[in-house]
Amino acid sequence: MSTTLASDTAMVLAAGLGKRMRPLTATQPKPLVRVAGKPLIDYALDQLDAAGIDKAVVNVHYLADALEAHLRKRDRGPAVTISDERDLLLETGGGMTKALGLLPDPFFALNSDNIWLEGPRNAFAELSAAWDPEQMDALLLLVPHARALNYKGKGDFHLDGRGRVSRRRSGRIAPFIYSGIQLVSHRLMREAPEGAFSTNVLWNRAIEEGRLHGVSHTGVWFEVGDPQAVRVTEDWLTRV
Repeated sequence: MSTTLASDTAMVLAAGLGKRMRPLTATQPKPLVRVAGKPLIDYALDQLDAAGIDKAVVNVHYLADALEAHLRKRDRGPAVTISDERDLLLETGGGMTKALGLLPDPFFALNSDNIWLEGPRNAFAELSAAWDPEQMDALLLLVPHARALNYKGKGDFHLDGRGRVSRRRSGRIAPFIYSGIQLVSHRLMREAPEGAFSTNVLWNRAIEEGRLHGVSHTGVWFEVGDPQAVRVTEDWLTRV
């Protein structure tokens, strides 16, 4: 069964410094780090293309010229527009706020270092099928521990029976990990702080209002945060 996508546009967050990925990021931005011969950002963009998402807004800051040059060389979709943060790194929330004029309502957002394998339905169709703008400011794609490969943390979120998100309590384990992929309403971005800030600021307000929701991904997701994770992910990918 096909699902109409909730948006034709995604923001790809690609401006970070990639400190955890050093030394691989000493001379290149993290989105250009190769995993199994392919730059990280191409995994994300190729998944967007396969899902039928036509447009991508990519923010740039660290070694931005190299990233822009790579994006210009791509010979397949989606069509890329640059949101330039060379003057000031704005973090996730600030980056989305700066780019908001380039983004429809709603829009997908994803980290540029995401690698995942689809389940029966692709991630963006999963989000679209569950999307309810009357009830949600943002819908997060979450992954249970069993399908979060390389992940060694305690989890990020709980889901209640209505799909509403709450945060992991200190010292506890939470069943779901945030995949770095979400569907975002412009309502989430209202009255956003100026300058650099984390999306967590906006999520916290949405949680208090009962308007941050989540859906469990039916495929597999890889944590690719450091050089060791690159090697392990490459081993996994060669098996599938």
